Parts: sequence; C-alpha cells; structure tokens
Amino acid sequence: MIVEDQIELVKSIQSYLTNEGYICEYAYDYNTALEKLSVYEYDCIVLDINLPDGSGLNLIPIVTRKNNKTGIIILSANQELNDKIDGLEKGADDYLTKPFHLAELNARLKSIIRRKKHDGKNEILVNEISVNLDSKSVYIDEIELKLTKKEYELLLFFLSNRNRVLTKNAICEYIYGDFIDQLDSFDFIYSHIKNLRKKLLNAGCDDYLKTIYGVGYKFNVS
Repeated sequence: MIVEDQIELVKSIQSYLTNEGYICEYAYDYNTALEKLSVYEYDCIVLDINLPDGSGLNLIPIVTRKNNKTGIIILSANQELNDKIDGLEKGADDYLTKPFHLAELNARLKSIIRRKKHDGKNEILVNEISVNLDSKSVYIDEIELKLTKKEYELLLFFLSNRNRVLTKNAICEYIYGDFIDQLDSFDFIYSHIKNLRKKLLNAGCDDYLKTIYGVGYKFNVS
C-alpha cells in the first residue's frame, strides 16, 4: 500500500510498481490508511510521514503489532532526519528521501519482501518446485513452467503459506486487494487455481494443492 497525499506521486509509484508485477493500493490520508490496515494485510507499505490528517509515524506501531512480516519504507524530505530516526526506532525497515528514483524504491521493496517473507533468499525451493523471485521463473525439476501473472501470484501465496488452510476470502484479498468488492463470485479464483494445478501436474509435480470443502485450499507439503 502507498500512503501518500501527493496524488501525482502516488499515480507515478502505482503505475511503475504495477508494471513490475505488484498489486498496489493507496491511501491519500491517515484515516483511509488506518481503515485499510484494519481490513487488509500487505507485504509492504510505502509510508509518507506528513499526512493531512495525522503523522504517518503513528501508523508504524499499528502495522508492526498486526503483522511483523509487513515491511515499511518511510518517505521523507531532506530536513526530516529526526523523523527518519524515530520511524526506524518504531519499527520501519528503511527510508527514502524525496525525490527518489522509482527503480531504487523497487529494489528496496524486493529486498524487504525477501527478508521478511522468504528469509532473505531470492529463490524458494519446495521439493521439486523452485521459484526465482527476481526473474519470476518457475521450474518443476528441470521443466520451466509458463504461468500467467495471476497463476504466479497464487503459487507464491500457496508456497509462502504451505501447510496452512487458506480461505477463499484470504486468497481473493491477496490477488485482488480492494477490488474484491467488485467481484460477483469466486469463479475467477476457481479458474486460476484449476489452471495452476493442471500446469503443475502436467509438469510432473506432485498434487500438493488440496481443496478444503466449504473453507478454501491447502498447499500440503510434507
């Protein structure tokens, strides 16, 4: 989520990161960000300090209490050194001084997400499945798997939460974020999961993806 009151900057960041494969949401003020944080979980939050209705610094302990795997990057102006230090002490992971290059923001996001969710590795290995997080390539043993963007996101979500039951709502929120409210049904998710499972099996992968009837799915790996 991008928490920033400069609308043009938000649009620029969102456009760039969407092209890089991220699902981006935004909040232009403190209260909207607080509301979203009470409903959704995020891999990382890009957080401006000075918001029109509150300090972004006050959101940091709220985020860290809810989920210590959510990364936080502070956006600050040159003269806000004390705020940067305060933010890092409250639990932020990194900061960028405005103006900044979007490529640098992307690099720092990747680093934080790797460290928080994947123990600092750029590759996930689960039995015969290997995923390179930088190139977004997936292999089943030596066979490269060609996945759509949504199928790749689903696989990453399942691997990051293996052996846990994931509800249909949790999967939809991860894949569609705020846009979940616009979905008439879960049919799109069913279709993506069905196609992902078929591609995994056709490549010789064991059948790890189990349906938990009435609840959701579990990527069951011993």
